[in-house]
Amino acid sequence: MDKQSKHVINATVENQPSVLSRIVGLFSGRGYNIETLNVGPCADPRFSRMTITVPGDAHVLEQVTKQLNKQVDVVKVVDLTNEKHIARELVLVEVGAPKSKRAEVMNIALLVGAQTAGVRENSLILQYVGREDQVEDFLRLLRPYTIMNLARSGLLAILKGE
Repeated sequence: MDKQSKHVINATVENQPSVLSRIVGLFSGRGYNIETLNVGPCADPRFSRMTITVPGDAHVLEQVTKQLNKQVDVVKVVDLTNEKHIARELVLVEVGAPKSKRAEVMNIALLVGAQTAGVRENSLILQYVGREDQVEDFLRLLRPYTIMNLARSGLLAILKGE
């Protein structure tokens, strides 16, 4: 792993009000950047899983992990970066597609396995789920067209076999 890399951290936290704000405050108070943050309930509704991507070197990762583990509401912290895990991201993208270009855009969607989430008179809304690099490739293919709106979920990740 290079010196400045992206770390993927899963934190299992108690599903309580203000836990998210305390954890985000922990990052901002120490000057650490959160590249993506995704939070949702676990199988056990008493807990939520936070998937956090943090850029930085090994020192940043160590400090973030230590600070997360000190939080009362944090049950477990796992750095997934070098572990076997599955990570995916969802992207919704509205692409300018007048009738003359619609077939071209639909062919790109079909080639990569994207789905049509909505159709408008002069645009298509496409939905795609994949690894972060696949999402980037998909968006690169759409660059020749007008991207009117874009929403990305941020990374979701889970250990294999967990």
